[in-house]
Amino acid sequence: MTGVPVLLWRRLLAELLGSAFLAAVVIGSGIAAQRLSPGQTGLQLLENAAATAAGLFAIILMFGPVSGGHFNPVVSFVDAAFGGLSWRDATAYLPAQVAGCIAGAVAANLMFALPAVSISAKHRATPAHFLSEIIATLGLLLVIFALARSGRARSAPAAVGAYIGAAYWFTSSTSFANPAITIGRMFSNTFAGIAPSSVPSFIGAQILGGVVAIGVIRALYPAITPADAAGVIVPHPDDAGRGAAAAGQDGASPSADRPSGPSRAR
Repeated sequence: MTGVPVLLWRRLLAELLGSAFLAAVVIGSGIAAQRLSPGQTGLQLLENAAATAAGLFAIILMFGPVSGGHFNPVVSFVDAAFGGLSWRDATAYLPAQVAGCIAGAVAANLMFALPAVSISAKHRATPAHFLSEIIATLGLLLVIFALARSGRARSAPAAVGAYIGAAYWFTSSTSFANPAITIGRMFSNTFAGIAPSSVPSFIGAQILGGVVAIGVIRALYPAITPADAAGVIVPHPDDAGRGAAAAGQDGASPSADRPSGPSRAR
């Protein structure tokens, strides 16, 4: 990263395309899993989770250097709360992320010779799912901000992919943890789909998880700065000064609330 600002339209395009690829991976791998392993729900989930974890890792590497690789409105708005992204840009990211996830769902349907749009009938709104989405979203944000604060942003693509892959299994909701992908998954009546009636509950839980995450991150990392936040998930300067500071943070000397000692190899 050089601290040279990236034009907003380029960042929005990256968020749209990255979100589209993410939805296509999640939904497409779910369809493939259903066809390859009919009647074996556990194996289908394993295949879906593995593809999502690997795909997310690659997608962040593709688009992260342009936009930060959020693909998730909760990540963008929590980033704005810590000063890493302007509120204007976080608001602009939102429709790009949602539109991208819808486009990715349509593409996944078409790639498997299904109707372009098929509204899901898979109901998921239960108290257990609601709690799962709070915890899944909280955990995702803690992973992201812990890496940014400790100067290990280069590990974020792998860590985020690994966390989401694991959270498929330890949450009953299979860890959507993302309002944009939740909306996109409405448009595919397949393994990874979600019924429209379940969407408000999931999005509410994800927003609540984001709010809780802000408090927990402030408690764990009280000295977090806008320069730290600008390294979430991949450094994404929306102005030259903050971008340069963020670029210098990756591999810089420990901050006040960061434990001293030798830096980790990466």
